[in-house]
Order: sequence, then structure tokens, then C-alpha cells
Amino acid sequence: MCGIIGYTGSINAKKILLDGLSSLEYRGYDSAGVCFFNNKNNIEVIKSVGKVDNLKKLVEKNNSYTTCGMGHTRWATHGNVTNENAHPHSCSYVNIIHNGIIENYLSLIEEYNIKERKSDTDTEVAAIVLNKFYEETNHDPLISISKLMNTIKGTYAICIMFSDRPNEIFAIRKLNPLVATTTNIGSIIASDLTGIIPYSKNYILPPENSIVKLTPYDIRAYEYITLERMELQILQLNWSVDSAMKNGYPHYMLKEINEQPQALTNTIIPYIKNNIPDFSDIGIDDECLKSIDNIQIIACGTARHAGLVACSVFTPILKIPVNTFVASEYRYTEPYITEHTLVIPVSQSGETIDTLASLTLAKNLGAKILSIVNVKSSTIARSSDYCIYTNAGPEIAVASTKAYTVQIAALYLLLSKIAYLKNKMSLEELKDFINTLNAMPEVIKETISNDSVIKEVAKFLKFKNDCFYIGRLQDYISSLEGALKLKEISYIHTDAYAAGELKHGTIALITHDMPVIAIDTNENISSKLLSNVEEVKAREATIILIINENFKYKKDIAKHIIPIKNVDYRFAVFPVSVVTQLIAYYTSTERGLDVDKPRNLAKSVTVE
Repeated sequence: MCGIIGYTGSINAKKILLDGLSSLEYRGYDSAGVCFFNNKNNIEVIKSVGKVDNLKKLVEKNNSYTTCGMGHTRWATHGNVTNENAHPHSCSYVNIIHNGIIENYLSLIEEYNIKERKSDTDTEVAAIVLNKFYEETNHDPLISISKLMNTIKGTYAICIMFSDRPNEIFAIRKLNPLVATTTNIGSIIASDLTGIIPYSKNYILPPENSIVKLTPYDIRAYEYITLERMELQILQLNWSVDSAMKNGYPHYMLKEINEQPQALTNTIIPYIKNNIPDFSDIGIDDECLKSIDNIQIIACGTARHAGLVACSVFTPILKIPVNTFVASEYRYTEPYITEHTLVIPVSQSGETIDTLASLTLAKNLGAKILSIVNVKSSTIARSSDYCIYTNAGPEIAVASTKAYTVQIAALYLLLSKIAYLKNKMSLEELKDFINTLNAMPEVIKETISNDSVIKEVAKFLKFKNDCFYIGRLQDYISSLEGALKLKEISYIHTDAYAAGELKHGTIALITHDMPVIAIDTNENISSKLLSNVEEVKAREATIILIINENFKYKKDIAKHIIPIKNVDYRFAVFPVSVVTQLIAYYTSTERGLDVDKPRNLAKSVTVE
């Protein structure tokens, strides 16, 4: 959840660290800090509560020159948001920045008789223990770090600077991500690729169970028990620097909403041959897919909603169990898995810790694992038997937009191919389905361009404290996602309900002028949905209706009507999702909030 950046080289480290923290701030922005070797090779630490801009002001007042340092932007887990709890944490020779959880920090306090701490964090405990090892081993960094790795429990990405070893940075990781690169200006390590994009398209993934050492000249890895040198594989980034920039948009979220047509195209095209889905290039043969007798999608948040959409469409078609599970709950249940079970982890970052843990359980129980992720060589991708990459480019805004629609597209490609192989879809039906999917980028473009009514809706919602979304079947799932978007970036308390359930208790919450956003895209049940709308309207709710442009409705049924293009209801989720994203976006801007960095949230969830 936190952002990490480290640099050692030949140029001004402060700029690289602060620029890196700015690019990684979507991972956490409760507080931030840096530590660095000054021109006398002494360590200096500067920390600040709040966003990176606060830290920048303090660093600008510091006159020290440095070519080696580390930076951290925090999403609080242990301890309140204070300067003392901000990273880096120091103890004598040791300086640490950390993303993750040290699960056994309380027992370490007792075991190592730690009496005094400056903070309430688990990270400081790790720094104190490492310093003890460092002194016991006569200042041997590799042996002391090895002992630390054998002592701490949990998931982590940790960078370390020893105050008597200038120009060196050490790093370790367990499950949580780190990437690194060596360039002609030095070596850089970061939580994810956005931290190194400006400097190189080549990168390495520090292996788990290794100790990585960065110097201005190279990066080396050592197996953490034997301390033998390990080979590092150089990978190549397929993103451009521009893809991680705002490029004239006021916010990343708006930019990423507008990138959805291209992201969809980039996701669909690589997996289509002769107008039907084909996954042979990623090693999935047809017999493998044909043998599947139950499908389990595991995901969190928005990715879970993508899974629910796919389930709603394909369970009636496939006639086999297709279920979506909350990843944080999945591994504490007893999932039904056989050799013919396909488990599909879905994660934008490929590092979501709950999804990764569920993947590991399912794999150990014998399931086939086919992940859908956006980041190549991510932990989830590397832990899977097969992987479909969504090719959406970096998503910086905390509220997920383009990741959602491309995840649905990837699931549609996969599940339609399975339906065809199981003779549940004819070749003609499959091609029609894919043709419609291919048309969605243009539908989304048109939806984005018709945003005038949505802006009026946002002005109405600006002063509201509560809101409902309602829908039926797939529209209910769109309601869940729409409600999530609105609540997470506008802070309006928003709930989603299956429209038919309103009269079973929920309608008691309807009050005068309560906003109710109703979604109506399925002609077979449109009359039922509109009856539910009339029920809440009779209780003086204010109706905002998102509806297929061809459906009939009373002109006075809603205060605001947002028509969407007439498409097969199975694909209406694409334009509807854009509408609900824009409702959330414009409402947040109307309320003067930080759209890209909503309070208490971070982009990549790497702690349980």
C-alpha cells in the first residue's frame, strides 16, 4: 500500500526521490519522508505528515547535496498519522522504509527486550532488530539481513541503508512488489514501474528469498541463506512515459476514463484470430478449456464486480457453476475444487495480497489458475499457470475505471470461447458476440462525448449526503460498481440495491429528495424496474434514470434521464460503467475534492 523509491548514482538524489514519490503517491499519502547521505556521508532524515508536497517544502529548505537516498509515502497500518510514525525509521546504523506488515512485531518486542521506541510502527521494530544483528555480525550487511529475514514474519518490501555504507541500498521482499533498474546515472528501486518509467524501459524484479544490493554501478542479488550470487533477468517495459502522465487532463481519473476505448481495443485484439477468441499464444489449448466443469473468479473491489458481470452473463449460457468470490474471504472457506476447476484471479496490479493468497490456496488444491492482470511479470501473473494481460497501460487514479472495463472484456473473451468449445454457443453466435464486443470502444467514445446531463446530475448530488443505486440482474451489478465509485471519491454515503428488494425493508430509508439512480438496460425486465422507480418516487425520492435510448418511459418519471446507446443488454455494462464513472468524477470535482487521491485509500492493496 505504501510507495518506495531508492536511488544511488551520480546526480542529485533529492529530485529523483521526490519525483518518484510524486509518481507513487497513489499508493499512500498519509505522510512521506526521505533519508539520504549528505556530502559528509552522514545520514539525514526529513519527514512530514500529509502529501508529498508538504515533504517537498521541507526538503527544499535543506541545503545538503546527496547522490544516494530513499523515500517513502505511507498508507498507515500500524500507528496513527504522525511524523514519528512516518518512514524512514532509524536505529543507530540502520535506516528502513517498508511496505507491508511485520506480523510478529509484538513478539519481537518481547524477545529482543525492546524498551524504547520513537513510533508505534511495526517497521521500527524491524529496524531495531536489524541493528542488533548488524552489530552482532561486525557490520556485515548480508548476514544481518539474512538473519532478519529468518526472524520476521509477514509480507513486506523493505529497503535499507546502513549509515556506515555510503552509496549502497539493500532491499528484500516477500510477496510485496519491488522493481529496479540500472541506468547511466545510477541504480533505482521502486514499489512499481511508475517509479522507474522516466529513466529506463529495462527493469528487473528482485526475487523473493534474495537480498538485493544497489550501487551506483550495478544491481546484484544474493540468495538469502547461502548468500550465493543469483542471476537477474532483465525485462522490458511496454509502457511509455506519457502513459503515466496526465497529458493535459486535470486529473488522472478523467484521463483514464477517456483512455477506455483504446484500452479495450488493446485488450481484445491480441486474443482474436479469425474473429474468434484464441489463447494459443499464451499456452492455453482448447482441450484444457473444454474440460472445465466449474469456474471460480476471485477478486476484490472493482475487479470483483467485473467477475460478477461475467457470472451474470455466462452462468445461463455455460450451464456449469460460474461463481465470483471475495478474495479476502475465499481462503478462509473450504472451496470446492477438482482437477477440472478453473480459478480466475482478477487484479489490476497483479499484486493484490488477498487475491494472491486465494490463488495459492486454489493452486495447492489442484485447480488450474488463469489470471487476468494488467502488469506483466507481477506476482499473480508469475504464480499462475496462464495469464491474460489486459494491456490497459498504467492506471494511476485510485478509483479504477479502465481496469474495470478491460477486465470484463477479458472475461467475455475467455468465457465465450469456453462456451463455444462446450457447444453452448454456435460459431455464428460466438462471432456475433465478438463483433458486438469489438464495437464497444466506439460506444464508449460516444458515451463520453455526451456528458452534459451527467454534469447536471453532479451539480444536484453536490450537496447530498446519501444516495441509492438500484438495478436488476446485471444492472444491479452495475449499481454496485456505480455506488462504489461515488462513495470512494465523493464521500457521499451510497448504497446499491437489487431493485426488487427495496420493499423488503430498504425502502424505509427513502426520504424527501433522496437521490435514487436507477439503471435500466434489460428490455425483458424494464417494466419491473420502472415499477420499482415509481415506488421510490411515490416516497418523494428524486430519480436519476440511466436507460437504453430505445426503451419507453413516462417523460416525468425522473428529474434527470441519461440515455445510453441501444446495445445488447449483455454489453450495456460498458456504456453504463462510463456514465457511473463520470457521475462520480464530476460530483467529486463539484465538491472540491482530490479525485485521484481519496481519503483513507490507496491504489494497490498489498496488506491483508
